[in-house]
Amino acid sequence: MLTRKTSDLIVVGAGVVGAACAYYAARAGLDVTVIDRGPVAGGTTGAGEGNLLVSDKEPGPELDLAFLSLKLWGELGDLLPHDMEYENKGGLVVASSPEGLRALGGFAAKQREAGVEAKEVPADRLHDLEPHLAPGLAGGYHYPQDSQVQPAVAAARLLRAADVRGRVHLRLGEEVTAVLTDADGGVRGVRTPTGEVHAPHVVNAAGTWGGDLARLAGADLPVLPRRGFVLVTEPLPRVVRHKVYAADYVADVASDSAALQTSGVVECTPAGPVLIGASRERVGYDRTLSVEVLSRLAAQAVQLFPVLSGVRAMRSYTGFRPYLPDHLPAIGPDPRVPGLLHACGHEGAGIGLAPGTGLLIASMVAGHELPVDASPFRPDRFPAAVHAAPGEEPPHGA
Repeated sequence: MLTRKTSDLIVVGAGVVGAACAYYAARAGLDVTVIDRGPVAGGTTGAGEGNLLVSDKEPGPELDLAFLSLKLWGELGDLLPHDMEYENKGGLVVASSPEGLRALGGFAAKQREAGVEAKEVPADRLHDLEPHLAPGLAGGYHYPQDSQVQPAVAAARLLRAADVRGRVHLRLGEEVTAVLTDADGGVRGVRTPTGEVHAPHVVNAAGTWGGDLARLAGADLPVLPRRGFVLVTEPLPRVVRHKVYAADYVADVASDSAALQTSGVVECTPAGPVLIGASRERVGYDRTLSVEVLSRLAAQAVQLFPVLSGVRAMRSYTGFRPYLPDHLPAIGPDPRVPGLLHACGHEGAGIGLAPGTGLLIASMVAGHELPVDASPFRPDRFPAAVHAAPGEEPPHGA
């Protein structure tokens, strides 16, 4: 028998962005239903490294949202359990050549004007920050504001904290098969295999599958998957103190290329394993293990930290970053479908930007003042003609 239930807000997606939307909406006094076809953090969040970065962001709306989110992550780090592994450890970007260092310097100068702390580190002082770094690097920049969390645990802790007053109803293992609208085209809820769930607002926090959910509602959002691999080593002593990455990582993040790109990114976790990335490529939803990519990541990690050459890689995992053509997320109401809001398309920055996104969505629904200008994130900013490339449509049932 079909069931019907009423909430103020339905959030589709139980990753860290959806969890943040639920958390701040519940704090604003709203009753929230969170629906996901899988478990908490079963998509992109569970395949993330947990980066909370300003070091890779140029001045503009994404950096503004990152500043807000860093502040909120700091508050959450004090509030939520320590197993979330919130750590303000800072980042270190290194250059292998004088030309690369000059490019980093120009980027850092623009960032400093926008409020980012970026401190030049000459070559002979790099080992003060990272004793195991390879010799011969030209220098780098230290970003003390960069932080990290354990993303899957963070999502779970946000959902649990949101439900303190019984305002959040979690429905896992239920795929949204339809977005329900009324005669005027406005949202009135969603349908799952167990029945209809009613609410005047639906938030699309479906991550890489956000375009699929938008289409169910009759809207167009050109979210595409950008695949990445992460290598995980055996537990080690703290051989890497910061998030350390090569200068070309910033260019890879901003690139529109569908081709394979890899750049060395190395960081320790409080639990001991070292995480090694980062790769980007647009290959649709292909999860096939790529030995080529993993070999590149391992080689680039050893170039940065030769001490890792004898360390065992215990496993790897694959995820899909939700890519939008202008590298900005879609956050806010969709004027084409009244009652539909989007909170997706963050690419590789979703974990870092989750709290700011959640607070924006909650403020919009509750009618509160917005903490930052949300106009650059308008979901209807893309031409309707933008479509997924062959093979990049979500697989059936996604």
